[in-house]
Amino acid sequence: MQLQTIYEQVGGAETIRRIVETFYPKVYSNEKLRPLFHGDMEEIMRKQYMFLTQLTGGEPLYSQEFGPPNMRMRHLPFEITPERAQEWLRLMKEVFDEMGLSETEAGQALFARLTQIAPIMVNTMLQTN
Repeated sequence: MQLQTIYEQVGGAETIRRIVETFYPKVYSNEKLRPLFHGDMEEIMRKQYMFLTQLTGGEPLYSQEFGPPNMRMRHLPFEITPERAQEWLRLMKEVFDEMGLSETEAGQALFARLTQIAPIMVNTMLQTN
C-alpha cells in the first residue's frame, strides 16, 4: 500500500490552484497585508502555487525554478510582524473553511504546516497600523 501525499489527499493541482486563487484577492484587499504585496498578483500567485505544490508533496516546482525555498530569507525584505503573520493565517483559514478543507484530515494537516511556517516569517516586532 502506497501512502498518499497531502498534495494527493487534498485533490492535487486543482485544489492548490483554488486555494491560491481564493486567497490572494483577500490578501490584496486586506489593510494589514496589502503593504507587503507589491507587483503583479498573478506572478505572486504563480509562485505560491509552486511553493504549496512542493510543500504538500507534489512536484518540486518552486525549487526547479528558484532553488531551495528558504522562505524566511526570501521574506526578509518585507516587514512581517506577529500581527501580520496571524492575519495571513486567519485569511488562509477562511479560505480553507470556504473550500471545506478545514473539515478534512489532509486540509487540517496542510493548515498545521502553515501554522508552523507563519511564525518563522516574522522578522520585526513593530506594530502595524
